[in-house]
Amino acid sequence: MTSLRFPKKLRFLFQPKRYKVLHGGRGSGKSWGVARALLIQAAQQKLRILCTREVQKSLKDSVHALLGDQIQAMGLGSFFEVLETEIRGRNGSLILFAGLQQHTVESIKSFEGCDRVWVEEAQSVSGKSWDVLIPTIRKPGSEIWITLNPQLETDETFQRFIATPPESATVVEMNYGDNPYFPPVLEAERLHAQKTMKAEKYRHIWEGKTMPAVDGAIYFDEVAKAEDEGRITRVTADRLLKVHCIWDLGWNDSMSIILVQRSASELRVIDYIEDSHKKLSDYVDMLKAMPHNFGHDWLPHDGFSRDYKTGKSAEEMLKAMGRTVARTPNMDIEGGIKAAREVFERVWFDREKVSRLVECLKRYRRNIGQKTGEAGAPLHDEYSHGADAFRYLALCADQLKNVSGKKTTPPPQHNAGGSWMSA
Repeated sequence: MTSLRFPKKLRFLFQPKRYKVLHGGRGSGKSWGVARALLIQAAQQKLRILCTREVQKSLKDSVHALLGDQIQAMGLGSFFEVLETEIRGRNGSLILFAGLQQHTVESIKSFEGCDRVWVEEAQSVSGKSWDVLIPTIRKPGSEIWITLNPQLETDETFQRFIATPPESATVVEMNYGDNPYFPPVLEAERLHAQKTMKAEKYRHIWEGKTMPAVDGAIYFDEVAKAEDEGRITRVTADRLLKVHCIWDLGWNDSMSIILVQRSASELRVIDYIEDSHKKLSDYVDMLKAMPHNFGHDWLPHDGFSRDYKTGKSAEEMLKAMGRTVARTPNMDIEGGIKAAREVFERVWFDREKVSRLVECLKRYRRNIGQKTGEAGAPLHDEYSHGADAFRYLALCADQLKNVSGKKTTPPPQHNAGGSWMSA
């Protein structure tokens, strides 16, 4: 084996620990170092190693090529045999490759005997995949190595292993400045990016910081500004103000309801409901259980169309349950998105109660054409329903009224003592 170079921050990889977590940006040497450390350990003792990520459609999506390159660079070509789907060591060590998403509790059992698992690009790994993988890797002394450049603070992997890591974890942040072998060609690339990229994107790519929203999010700039201005915070409902409910109707798709108060031009989003396969009466019961002074239930145009099965519209059913119904102004999606962007700077979000809505706004993005690479219509996915409800909020924002003659509180001030919001 040739003389090997290792940044000091990677020395912990050779100390026993159940979880070894490396997070940071480009050029840090995370993947390079992990590959070398695993190969050294596999050469020293017989190990069964699984290299995995959330989605692996082919070996091109894996670290197979990286490991093959490092085997040659380390002078281990005579010890390891690099095959099409696996890597074998002369001492019986075996390196396997698989995607997590396609596995179930039953199908992943074949990896029970693994000594090491390397989860690459772990920012994309779902909670379901972690819940399947972790109990499977239970051999005494087994370890799970995790490398990622975290995207959002709300990502499952960030919350599970960085924000609140298990006691059995060593968590190390590593960026280009921690890599003594950071090459000049990447330094030139970094300096160019620093001059030309949005600050948020530069910090994410090169400094490993989380983003305010996913890359390409429709409301990226608006969410970033809301965070910078402290408008995603604690928002307390004002009992003197009406609470209006903005509905995006759904059954198989999610039903989304935004609870909002208006004071002067300010919009205070105080709560949010999202669920599916529930009757309108179930949602009304949820609302009635809240101690609010309700105003109108704002329904989109489909809320006024009668269902062929019941012969009744959502409007008629809600009115029969004692709700006061109003019609959300109708507008095409692109016009609604423009309206939402204009309204965004007037909105304050309760960080805890409407975290799911904020998550939807952070992840609301467009379809990207596979052939053209151009952005198209908004993507219809699990995050679009909350974003649709927010678009409806923007359309009826200036029609939200409070009871005439009642005093309302002034708009919130950033540093006013005793204000309705707190950091």
